[in-house]
Amino acid sequence: MEERKKLTPVVPLSKQPQAGQGRLHDLAPQQRRALLIGAYESKEKVKCEEQLEELESLCNTYGLETVLKLPCPLRAIDPATFIGSGKVEEIKQLAEENLCDVVVFDDEISSQQQRNLEKLLERVVIDRTELILAVFAQRASTREARIQIELATFRYQMPRLRRMWTHLSRQRSGGSGGGFVKGEGEKQIEIDRRIVRRQIDRLQAELKEVKKQRQIQHRLRERSGIPTFAIIGYTNVGKSTLLRALTDADVLVEDKLFATLDTTTRKFVLPNKQAILLVDTVGFIRKIPHQLVAAFKSTLEEAVQTDILLHLIDVSSPTAEMQAEATFEVLKELGAEKKPMITVLNKVDRCENRALILRMKFKYPNTVEISALHQTGFDALMDAMIREISLLRKIVKLRVPQSHYALVTDVMREGKILSLDYEDNDILLEVEIPQQLEHKIAHFIVL
Repeated sequence: MEERKKLTPVVPLSKQPQAGQGRLHDLAPQQRRALLIGAYESKEKVKCEEQLEELESLCNTYGLETVLKLPCPLRAIDPATFIGSGKVEEIKQLAEENLCDVVVFDDEISSQQQRNLEKLLERVVIDRTELILAVFAQRASTREARIQIELATFRYQMPRLRRMWTHLSRQRSGGSGGGFVKGEGEKQIEIDRRIVRRQIDRLQAELKEVKKQRQIQHRLRERSGIPTFAIIGYTNVGKSTLLRALTDADVLVEDKLFATLDTTTRKFVLPNKQAILLVDTVGFIRKIPHQLVAAFKSTLEEAVQTDILLHLIDVSSPTAEMQAEATFEVLKELGAEKKPMITVLNKVDRCENRALILRMKFKYPNTVEISALHQTGFDALMDAMIREISLLRKIVKLRVPQSHYALVTDVMREGKILSLDYEDNDILLEVEIPQQLEHKIAHFIVL
């Protein structure tokens, strides 16, 4: 059997790779063989196996080769190694037999558990959170996405700083005071913590500036009166494919998780000549790391700030129901679960389980079936979008004094004039307006 390469000692932050790269970045191309570990309770083995399939997709996206997937029954979490000592020995043997370089846990493990496992397994050990951060760091392209990734990574690193310096001794002084003098390692830990805190403060300030720009863009979009749809859904369900099919947008379409990290907005005209904006958002995922929910909130808020959600579900996936539920969990965290929504069942041409489609339609009443790739079912989708827009608008009659003609200009720009007449010094209008304009004209509505 070929000789195993020892783990590279972890170095101070000042000499670390850029945030988000971590130790995975240090692996040589031939050191990319991964053993995946999933833990489950009682009768949850099938679900665990499905989740390991997703973890394999994450590994593939990053560039790791999955050699073996191991579901492990877990009665109780071992505080030292997450799983029991017997299972650790089994994993070590399997890793050696299959020449695995990395062990990836589907659950988040503590820094202490990670340190103990690396010592026992003599291999790089990471968890799902660290892998997702690495994937995001690898695929982020805009300044905002890169800031968010760095921020999430530093927050993840903070409780793990101690593990960088455990190889350094702590020294005691026999001085007259009989007290302790901080050893080299302890001093460096404090230095690294200060560096991380400063980095977090800097990134949060940068993110505030980016968010101001986003708010300005949102206000301009609101003033335009153009209805906005956010295409949301689990990662890799076909959101970018749908955006490209509808708008001919030059967006990346790739069969990998998190192919899209940055929001893309494109204009589209519905068959009734109604202009709309379509926003492609970052994909949701099961057990999204809390660091990423916090760091990516400004990006995910695109889904909150739009008028209507297009929730895409890949019904050809065996985990379609779980993916839909995971998306709703993220929407709840963002306070957007009650927004108007059209459920779009994608890849129906590849779905062999018709019962699944029927269950989805029962659970999500406002549902259409499409194939974004083959552009089928788009007529039904357009009809549903037109119907939802009509529910966002209302028809009112107005009596506006000519001295307030600026208000009439706003109504003409943001609404649709159905009739217009003059009586004395007043303008009589019947208009169809978006809901956000209602507060401006409330005093002029004729009951």
